Amino acid sequence: MKKFMMAVSVSFFVVGFSLPSLSHTPDDALRRSLVNSGSASSMQAPSQVSSASSDPAHAQITPEQMADLLMARKQYPEAVEAYRRLADQNPGNPVYWNKLGIAFHQQSALTAALKSYERALKADPRYADAENNIGTIWYQRKKYGRSIRAYKKAIKITDDMPVLYSNLGYAYFADKKYEDSIAAFRTALAKDPQFFERNSSRTGSVLQDRSVADRGRFYFMLAKSFAESGNYERCIFYLRKAKEEGYASFAADLKKDQDFAAVIKDPGVQDLLAPKPDYVAEP
Repeated sequence: MKKFMMAVSVSFFVVGFSLPSLSHTPDDALRRSLVNSGSASSMQAPSQVSSASSDPAHAQITPEQMADLLMARKQYPEAVEAYRRLADQNPGNPVYWNKLGIAFHQQSALTAALKSYERALKADPRYADAENNIGTIWYQRKKYGRSIRAYKKAIKITDDMPVLYSNLGYAYFADKKYEDSIAAFRTALAKDPQFFERNSSRTGSVLQDRSVADRGRFYFMLAKSFAESGNYERCIFYLRKAKEEGYASFAADLKKDQDFAAVIKDPGVQDLLAPKPDYVAEP
């Protein structure tokens, strides 16, 4: 079977900055990942782009690119100052405020990050990335109701981003609203069947928080989501993970849930349901 793995601990990946994740051990409750490749300079009009010199010798790094470089080098305090200058000089640009928030976020300065995301929304109330990142702040603070509302606002602005539904699914799960969590994950998979495998490939400045406390239950619910979408290979993979994590009612829930009816007789699933043989010490 093709192996597939998705991190369930928090991680902030930076795609556009090529910024490595802030890794802890795999068993940490928190590991941060950030997805950030949005660039205000990429929003230039075609005439502005075409007017730039094609001669590399005349190419100059922009202040935003320098700030992005500082982020890529994990020089977060310096990146904060660089983005702050850009935001102060261009207060109507939501991208700069959002990136400033992310630079604060990387330093766990959540209050400052939240204020920056709010300034991004003030500049552009329909900037879904900043609304999503606000949801991530509340998720980290365990204010799951607020987190859910923020993710829903982001989805209302744009419903074509699977990551928003995934984030909403994690928030519902943390709030013990398991059926709502499954529905959100199912929507993320419907929009991008490979979403969890590629760990999000969207460009833009979008934070993801993937911490979960009850990993056994989480894996079981994720297996249920894959079963409902007809992806039985990954369903079985996550059933195995759920059992490995010691999900207490694994066998009982698996047998009674009709969503697993199509895979219950699979040899791999039957092996998971088989009782462990008693250990017999050699004489």
